[in-house]
Amino acid sequence: MTNGLDPALRAGRTWRDWVVDAVLFCVAVFLGMVVLGVVKEQGELPGWAAELDPLLGLVACLALWWRRGFPLAVALIGLPAVALATSALPAGAVIVTNVALRLRWRRALVMLAAYVVCMVPSGLLLSGHAEDLWFDAVFCLAYLLASFAWGHALRSRRLLVQRLRVDAERARAEHERRLADARRGERQAIAREMHDVLAHRISLLSVHAGALAYRTRQAEAGAGPALNSTEVAQSAEVIRGNAHEAVEELQEVLHLLHAEGGGEPVSLLPRIQDIDGLVADARATGQPVDFHTELTADAVHELRSQLHRTVYRVAQEGLTNARKHAPGTPVSVCLTGGPGTGLTVEVRNGLPTSPATADTDTDTGEAIPGTGAGLTGLAERVRLDGGTLDHTAADNTFTLRARLPWPER
Repeated sequence: MTNGLDPALRAGRTWRDWVVDAVLFCVAVFLGMVVLGVVKEQGELPGWAAELDPLLGLVACLALWWRRGFPLAVALIGLPAVALATSALPAGAVIVTNVALRLRWRRALVMLAAYVVCMVPSGLLLSGHAEDLWFDAVFCLAYLLASFAWGHALRSRRLLVQRLRVDAERARAEHERRLADARRGERQAIAREMHDVLAHRISLLSVHAGALAYRTRQAEAGAGPALNSTEVAQSAEVIRGNAHEAVEELQEVLHLLHAEGGGEPVSLLPRIQDIDGLVADARATGQPVDFHTELTADAVHELRSQLHRTVYRVAQEGLTNARKHAPGTPVSVCLTGGPGTGLTVEVRNGLPTSPATADTDTDTGEAIPGTGAGLTGLAERVRLDGGTLDHTAADNTFTLRARLPWPER
């Protein structure tokens, strides 16, 4: 008969519960014997009640062992015992407390009413006279209500503890989820930064090395002049310089990510003014780049460092994609906007003349490798800054355009 047990308070019995149950049983038996002895000395019990009282008291005390798993059944068993036996009063207090503690509210109140109905007139039945009926009724009500209130207090405390434990588990799970999200976000940030840095520098290295290999093969085949020592030295110097800069930029990225996570001031963020260096590097590889900006140094000085980096990465990704997918075509980089109107970064380049020339080096005819995730990562970066990124291919022109918010001063 466990259907009366509140699921919120259902749990297995621990060694501590066994100890508590044993103590309660012993105390109930002892106090029941004391109460029975006092009542017998006063001679207030009729003969039949005096003989039945110890047996009913023992039944009520034994029922306490099953009060955790079967609170409703124990309450029903204890009802006649508590109503007719004075020795069952200590066990009855535990049973009524258990009713308030473990049963649902409706069943608990029904059982409390049943105990009131059975116990209030029991004084008249046991004593055989009505002189002390009001006293017995008040005593029974106080006895039952005090036990029930104590059980309710225990129930409230246990439910509060359970709720606090659930909240603590939920908070711990939420904390772990936030940590996982933070780690995932950090990995994505590192991946974006590594892609932006490596894709740009490695594409420059690929162009220079490919041109050097192509010229060497042409000279060996007698289809072109051989490279002299000065040209070889210049090409090697360009390759070495770009490789050195790639290593330095990787170190800056790692320092940047560490500084952002630790809240330290960051001075290694690429800025809008550094786009001039990107354009110079692209032009050094023979890529025709036209750079136009309407932004003044004073106007962009107050922009957030994160926005500087996003603008720089958009320009970098546009130049890298043009070099990889449409080598040799003219490229234009344009920066426009102002406070309150927003900042627009636009990179335009011509589409390759044929699909066969896309993603190849015009000097070597070899494909330039890439991950294909540059625009996806760039769109996420722009979105995090509150902007939008779109790219279109129309009129034989590929356009990469990012619109970023520029708040008024």
